Formats: sequence, structure tokens, C-alpha cells
Amino acid sequence: MLSLINGLNPWVVAIILNTVLLAVAWVAKKKLLTPAGYFHAWMLGILIWGTLGFPGYLVVMFYFLVGSFVTKVGMAQKEAEGIAEKRSGARGPENVWGSALTATICALLSVIATSYPEFPIPNSLLLLGYVASFSTKLSDTCASEIGKAYGQRTFLITTLQPVARGTEGAVSLEGTLAGVVASLAQALIGLGVGLINFLDLGWCVLAAFIATNIESVIGATLQSRYTWLTNELVNILNTLIGALTAMLLGWLWLSLSH
Repeated sequence: MLSLINGLNPWVVAIILNTVLLAVAWVAKKKLLTPAGYFHAWMLGILIWGTLGFPGYLVVMFYFLVGSFVTKVGMAQKEAEGIAEKRSGARGPENVWGSALTATICALLSVIATSYPEFPIPNSLLLLGYVASFSTKLSDTCASEIGKAYGQRTFLITTLQPVARGTEGAVSLEGTLAGVVASLAQALIGLGVGLINFLDLGWCVLAAFIATNIESVIGATLQSRYTWLTNELVNILNTLIGALTAMLLGWLWLSLSH
């Protein structure tokens, strides 16, 4: 079976696989995405499998499944407190691309870097950026959702003053630890499928920690002031910062070690 799949054009496999998964998800009782969200996830899945194959696809699927599960944790309590994700956690198109736009750009650039050796960004750094973007987003999702569900003491990141759970820019010990564990788990998937090396694990976790805290600062200082600074745009900035930070760390290490 694997040899048959490997013999097919990856874009053909991508379309068939994601169409089958879309059909299964569409008839399933539990809805993790809105109808439009499923269509955009279908497009995302095709792009990722077509560019990075099974390894890249497993990374994004791990993020999606774990992120969706964590969002449901303590949902009744979070809804009662008015701090739950809208639509009971069902993701729409804006959530799909808010989480995965940076990774998709890295995947597309990876194809170019593979085809053209003179491309200024090495393919290894683009793959690191791809994994780091999802490590960052899963870290952010787990930190936020676990913090809202189980955070005993939450503080505004800019002042360290106690604030209510769910406040923009709030952090908690429970959420922070969950975010670090999540970023490591996501990076380990990237390592397991061969997209990154062992040293890159550290860059992913460190970049995710930095980006997630920068996002909290943005939430505490800017998001309430500007209506155009939506959660989805902040998510794009978050994953972009995470990817670029990991790529910069990886590049600096390569430069200093040669």
C-alpha cells in the first residue's frame, strides 16, 4: 500500500486523502470545525501533503487534534465564566489560517528551496520554521486553555498584578508549564518524522516560549486598543515570531559552529 501511495503524484494523494477525511469529519457527530472551517482545512491539508508529504501532514494533524482536545477541556466551566472560545471551540476559516498561515508559507518556500539550491534560505531552516510555528501555536493554545481551566493564580504579564482568568495578557504557572510541554511534544513529532534534528528541539521550545510571552504582551497592551488587531491576526504574528526566532537561532548556531 505504501509503495502504491509513494508511486502516485503527491498532489493526487493529497486531494484523495483530504477529501476522504473531509467526508468522514462531515458525518461525524462531534464537530471540531465549522462547515467553512472544514473546507479551508481541506485546502490546508492538500497544500501541506502536496509540499511536505506525510511528515508535514502528521505535524499539522497533531497540532489540530491536540489543540482541539485541549480547547474542550473544562468547556462547561469556561463557558459559565464567559471565557470559552466561541462556537464551543469549533474552528472557522479564520482560525485555520490564523494557526497555519506561517507554516504554509514555510512549506511552500521549502519546495522552492529544494528545487533551487541558490535560494537564500536553506531548506533545513524552513523546515525548522514550519515545525516551530506549530510548536508555538500549540504552546499558546495549551497555555491559554489550561490556564483558563486550571490556573489558580493568574497575573497580567506586563504588571504581574492579579487578574481574572481569561483576561487578555494573563499568564499562570499551570498554563505556562502546559505550554512548554506542548511545544516540546509538537517538536518531538517534527523530530520523529525527520523534519528537524535533535538540536532543533531546543530552538522550537525556546522560540515558542518567547513568542507566546510576546503574544501575551501584545494582548495586554495593544489588542484592546485596536479593533483591527483580532485574535486571528495576533495568532499569525505569534506563529511568525516563533518561526522566525527558531530559524534565527538555528542560523546563528550554524554560523558559529562553522
